[in-house]
Amino acid sequence: MAISFIVTIFLIGLLGSFISGMLGIGGAIINFPMLLYFPVMLGVGHFTAHEVSGITAIQVFFATIGGVLAYRKGRFLNKTLIAYMGIGILIGSFIGGFSSTHMPESGINIVYGILALIAVIMMFVPKKGIDDLPLEEVKFNKWLAALFAFIVGIGAGIVGAGGAFLLVPIMLVVLKIPTRMTIASSLAITLISSIGAVSGKISTGQVEILPSVIMVVASLIASPIGANVGKKVNTKVLQIIMGILILATAVKTWITIL
Repeated sequence: MAISFIVTIFLIGLLGSFISGMLGIGGAIINFPMLLYFPVMLGVGHFTAHEVSGITAIQVFFATIGGVLAYRKGRFLNKTLIAYMGIGILIGSFIGGFSSTHMPESGINIVYGILALIAVIMMFVPKKGIDDLPLEEVKFNKWLAALFAFIVGIGAGIVGAGGAFLLVPIMLVVLKIPTRMTIASSLAITLISSIGAVSGKISTGQVEILPSVIMVVASLIASPIGANVGKKVNTKVLQIIMGILILATAVKTWITIL
């Protein structure tokens, strides 16, 4: 494997994991398209959609570990929310990760594009007053949260994502969870989700070992840094950054599909 290829993968992992920690996502919304397109554009290598989804699944797992550790001392991790959504998304992501081996590459890309499009629409729905509520007074429909997490898990497992790029807008718009609690809790939920996705990918032989290890190293470095930055950035700014990233990714994905 050429040095230029290794450096490219490492830089992709650093960027995706930094954004992961800052925004409470696993990084797949960034890393999936970058791994699919950047090595080819730079002329250093090529991954299939199946290989990218496998590498991304491994990266998401380790990136979210770093993010959760950075948030563990605050009040932002909602244990009840994490438990209900974590169980739902774990079951769904294992089903999606296992079944993805039977899908063509075009099918994986279309699933990714649909998920990104839904996330874009939800991110730009007005979210007034959610950050005015004290964290100890946050309430939500537990079974609705679990159902949404299960559905998201199936789609996320197919593309090797943790699903946070969909969980975050659902938690903000539907469940009315404050932004910083959403970011911290979604990292923990995505960590649980990635266990199912990784199990499905490994059991079906979709994981490239060396690129995955490079991405893991980058994740452990950059994700905690991103989480600490995210604690200091205005919540509205975090929401806008998330919306722009998801929109750009959705546009690029659909241009490729069409």
